Amino acid sequence: MSGASAWITRMKLWAISDLHLGYKVNREALRTLPPHPNDWLIIAGDVGESESDLRFAWDVLGSRFRQLIWVPGNHELWTTPAQAELAGNAKYERLVAVCREYGVITPEDPYIVWPGPGPVMTLVPIFLLYDYSFAPDGLNSEAAKHWALEAGIQCADEHFLKPYPYSSIQEWCEARIALTQARLAALPPNQRLVLINHFPMRRDLIQLYRIPRFIPWCGTRRTEDWHVCFCVDVVVNGHLHIRTTQWRDGTRFEEVSLGYPAQWDQSKGLVSYLRLILPWGPRLDEPGFPRSA
Repeated sequence: MSGASAWITRMKLWAISDLHLGYKVNREALRTLPPHPNDWLIIAGDVGESESDLRFAWDVLGSRFRQLIWVPGNHELWTTPAQAELAGNAKYERLVAVCREYGVITPEDPYIVWPGPGPVMTLVPIFLLYDYSFAPDGLNSEAAKHWALEAGIQCADEHFLKPYPYSSIQEWCEARIALTQARLAALPPNQRLVLINHFPMRRDLIQLYRIPRFIPWCGTRRTEDWHVCFCVDVVVNGHLHIRTTQWRDGTRFEEVSLGYPAQWDQSKGLVSYLRLILPWGPRLDEPGFPRSA
């Protein structure tokens, strides 16, 4: 076996999200991540709130992994008083440009075939947002936000996520869904996919034990059947800060968040929070299946 073939057979695809590098603890933990020179890494959104957070992540991770794949979370898209020069889609396009400086794959790039071991898979980073439809049946967006506020819940996006040039986050979400559906429909129907999105793609995967009424900001009902409409083997998402592996209709759904400092055990190191996406053995639903190195 040649040297090139040998490292390809050892390749792994890992995933993590919600690094929230505005927190010093998380930034320092990222610095300690050991090299994975043969491996690829998915970063499924919420790297931080600023372009400097994104650049810090790529400076660190780009030297430790062979290839990085990124999708935006809501936090990257925030427009704060301290960073008011870009908003909405212009902010997103700027972040994509930064990623391209570092060779990081984004939702705006051609989908790429996983070159490592296992079945042929196409890696599909997507950016969809949410439309408040994960709220109880019969509630429009304003009613959904009011329902959440009755329990004292309001997402910071309502202050910091500006949808320009769209009139609302729902309209922006609709545009992203239409664009993404068209790209997916153009793929061969039997092409096996790994979908990568920041937001969960099904309501029944969401387990918000402490703040259940946060759910309107967690996705859109429009994606709940995508794993069966398309040939999806794995869906990767973050956003919830509650790590899970779940199965629906033979598709594996991985929530891969790190989270805020109080939400993960620093004594284990950040490496223990990398989630193994590929290669994957026979389907194993039982709790405790190993998910990281």
